[in-house]
Amino acid sequence: MKNNKNSHATIHYAGNDLFIGITPSGHAQVLETNSERASATTPMELLLLGLGGCTAVDVVSILEKKRVKVIDYRIEVRGHRHGEHPRRFTRMDVHHILRGSGLKEKEVARAIELSETKYCSVAATLRPGVEIVSTFEITEEAQGG
Repeated sequence: MKNNKNSHATIHYAGNDLFIGITPSGHAQVLETNSERASATTPMELLLLGLGGCTAVDVVSILEKKRVKVIDYRIEVRGHRHGEHPRRFTRMDVHHILRGSGLKEKEVARAIELSETKYCSVAATLRPGVEIVSTFEITEEAQGG
C-alpha cells in the first residue's frame, strides 16, 4: 500500500446486517452489526484491534532497534463504552504482555510511551476523546531456554 496522506475504504452492504469492507490496500473484511448473531467483527471491535495493532508494531520495532530479544508479545485491549447512544468508547485499557530475555522495565515503558505519544496514529486519532491507559507485565525467559 502506498503511504498516501489520504485513504479510501469502501463499505458494501451485503444484506442481513452484514457489510463487506474493502481497505485502501484492497483487503476484504466482513463486518457485522447484529450483536446477537456475532458472525463477524463489529466496527467497534475493529477500533480495539486497530489500537492494539498500531501500538504493537511500534513497540516491537522500538525494542528490536534496541536489540532487545522479545520471545512472545501480546496486547489485550479492553474498551469501556458510554451507556447511552452513540455508545462511544470513553476509555481503552491497553495491557502489554511480554516474554523475553533481558527485558528491562525501563526500556519496555519507554517503548510504550514513544508509541503512545509519538508514533501510534490510531491513538493520536482517538485522543483526546478516548482516555488510553497502558500497563505492562514482563516475564523473563531463562537464557538459552
